[in-house]
Amino acid sequence: MNDHNPNPGEAAAPKRPTMLRRLLSHHELATLLLLLHAPVDAMAKPEIPGLQEAGLVEQVASSDASTPRIRLTQEGNAILRGLGVK
Repeated sequence: MNDHNPNPGEAAAPKRPTMLRRLLSHHELATLLLLLHAPVDAMAKPEIPGLQEAGLVEQVASSDASTPRIRLTQEGNAILRGLGVK
């Protein structure tokens, strides 16, 4: 282990991914653009699980408790800003 914790008495903060480990497909980019305007149903697009795993979208409670909704995270918004969309 090469993780160096300068304060050995404190637990290390969990690592958050800071960049994508792979390129996004055109379908995933289109899904991010769709989410830019409004949350969508969790099962609306097959790309949702991959985007969740990458930390670009998150599940939120909806007014209808039976249907979870998906929205962009800060990281997802950053991707769109990097593309000049936002």
